[in-house]
Amino acid sequence: MSNFKEETIWSNIALRILVNTASHPLEYAKVLIQIGYEPIPPRPTITVFGKPALALPNIFQYVKYIKTVDGYAGCYRGLVPKLCANAISALAFQKTSENITFANEPDKQIDEDDLSDNERRIRCINELLRDLASRIAAIVVSHPFDVITLRMMAQFVGGETKYNGLVRSIIQIYRQNGISGYFAGLVPRLIGNIASLILASTATYAINKYIIQDREMRSYTAASMTFVASAITYPFLVVSHCMAVNDCGLAAGYPPQMPLYGSWIHCWAHLAANNQLKRGNSVLWRYYTGPFIIINGTAVYVNKDNFHS
Repeated sequence: MSNFKEETIWSNIALRILVNTASHPLEYAKVLIQIGYEPIPPRPTITVFGKPALALPNIFQYVKYIKTVDGYAGCYRGLVPKLCANAISALAFQKTSENITFANEPDKQIDEDDLSDNERRIRCINELLRDLASRIAAIVVSHPFDVITLRMMAQFVGGETKYNGLVRSIIQIYRQNGISGYFAGLVPRLIGNIASLILASTATYAINKYIIQDREMRSYTAASMTFVASAITYPFLVVSHCMAVNDCGLAAGYPPQMPLYGSWIHCWAHLAANNQLKRGNSVLWRYYTGPFIIINGTAVYVNKDNFHS
């Protein structure tokens, strides 16, 4: 049984590596959007409601731009530390989960429909606590590699090469920010993940108990609620990524590209004030939220070149 579990863990890790490798260019572009880098000017368009607006490039157009600047290989900047982070995270989650047991835990072999209301509630609470502990452990141990990944990607903004290579990046982070640099952006990431797990778990339990009676339909509840919870807590991810890059020695983390934040709360307040907490959430239809004017029914991007004194 132990060998089977080990094989399952490594099979899952291998699958995650394949998926993450294939999707890396899209994730790379999304990170650049999240940290506020928009190299392509918005273009005039019309919303689905017929109102003039300015459209930003979708995720695929953004990847095309990265490829134009850095070539095909450049689209995979930061892949190695990202794969390291995913492998470490998966192992930490699995090992932590396996070693957490509860004295009052109902038999896992018993179907949920055969449990009493009290037993069902106990199972839900135990699973939530186990997932929380496992997720926290996975995030903490893998976060330094996520920071390396984000800073490697952020180099695209200023064309730097400070964070090239795993070992060199580890040294550079220590030189730039000390030990705390390895955990830049950790707090909002933890809060977002904890909140997402609690929201998804409690919503799934309530819906399956009070609303959905069909057993087959219940199997979709958890996935649906996880998606909803992730969307609600998405701003924490944006703030986490911004803080991982902020004051890191790269152009992406300094004015004028990004203000210097005293804490993640300051970062949240600034992004909220500028309606930027959701940036990167939509990958296909993206609209410019900054100042623009409408001339003859067409939205026009406002910058210093539009005016002359």
